[in-house]
Amino acid sequence: MKGVLVRGLSVLLIAFAWLGLSAVGAAGARAATDVSAVADALRENPVYVDPSMSGQLSAADADALAEKIEKADKPVFVAVLPGDFPAENLFRNLRTDTGVTGLYAIRLGDRFDAKADSSVLPNDAVRNLVTSVRGEDTKTQLNDFTDRALANVGGSAPSGWSDGGGGDGVEAGALIAVGAVIVAGGAGAYALARRSRRKKEAERRAALDRLRVVVDEDITAFGEELDRLDFHPAEAGADDAMRADYERSLDAYEKAKSFMAAATRPEEVRAVTEALEDGRFSLAVLAARREGRPVPERRAPCFFDPRHGPSVTDATWTPAGGAPREVPVCAADRVRLAEGHDPAVREVDTDSGRRPYWEAGPAYGPWAGGYFGGGILPGLLVGTMLGSMMAGPAYAADYGSGYGDFGGAGYEGGDVSGADFDSGDFGGGFGGGDFGGGGGGGDFGGGF
Repeated sequence: MKGVLVRGLSVLLIAFAWLGLSAVGAAGARAATDVSAVADALRENPVYVDPSMSGQLSAADADALAEKIEKADKPVFVAVLPGDFPAENLFRNLRTDTGVTGLYAIRLGDRFDAKADSSVLPNDAVRNLVTSVRGEDTKTQLNDFTDRALANVGGSAPSGWSDGGGGDGVEAGALIAVGAVIVAGGAGAYALARRSRRKKEAERRAALDRLRVVVDEDITAFGEELDRLDFHPAEAGADDAMRADYERSLDAYEKAKSFMAAATRPEEVRAVTEALEDGRFSLAVLAARREGRPVPERRAPCFFDPRHGPSVTDATWTPAGGAPREVPVCAADRVRLAEGHDPAVREVDTDSGRRPYWEAGPAYGPWAGGYFGGGILPGLLVGTMLGSMMAGPAYAADYGSGYGDFGGAGYEGGDVSGADFDSGDFGGGFGGGDFGGGGGGGDFGGGF
């Protein structure tokens, strides 16, 4: 009877880890017979230890690890499973059954590996974290990995951890005994669990509001270009190719306005600037056809200000305190640089006044990514403030995984995505013959 009472109290108090009470790392006494059972446990608690593995990680150590994760309010899931647990597609199946965006770490017998949604932590970062704890015993390995992961992973803890899990055999006396504690601490614990998420959402809205000013300027500038065009589809000399170019530019203008009106997150601005870039190129092609010139090749916009239109060449430019690099430039900026003058740089508002966009905040990453795409942007921005911000895991979590390339269907750490996730993030690892020893060393092979 005493054991039933203690277990019931522990389950009830999972949601209130900040009160210093138990957070039941093993999430119940039943053995995990399949991935679904592990997933059920992880939806209620960040740490699951199969009963047969209690010798590797005790209940007290699992509790402490779970409490650490919950206090950090991060979507980190840890499972300790026996070596004979079905390993094929283990990460992918566990992510599917759990349905929560996050970082998943598994100790499988004496082996260890981890996978994560790239919106939470890039694959390279996961691989480096795993490598850093290779060869350690279970307790040390899981604690070291978790400590380092919590400092890098993005997103917030899933709501299920603070909602509490259901438990069998909870007596009415137990409920009465802890009722006063629950009532007193419940509201505060619930608020703490949600505070970081609300703060992040407020920061995201502020970033979008600041970014909206710049994007509206871009849309307005493109609209003015269309007004100055003085082209009519029925004018003398107009052919089907010209009319198609004109239609594409008009469509791009309407798309940009529509996308911006619907945007609720900074990363959604990328679609706006992609549309504007496409529209400006269509205008450049139309101008060439009307003037009898060869159709220009598709090039990136002018790096210094995309409103200048498509670039005509690459030129050497050195940012303040940075290394020289080749950047795409418009004809006017090519002349300015050749004559030793400063280019006409796009400046935006920052907390320290007007600054070039590459010295502004991280919200300008999606804006630049839409114009320049993921392939060219890293080389252009290396050594700048924006480039440094975009290279970090925190940027990937807040604004997408890498230089304007955004994935994950808009889900962030802790969000319930169900089976809607990039399965490539969870490929390889256990079961593919490419898993290295976590306890005894060995290199990880493919699957990363």
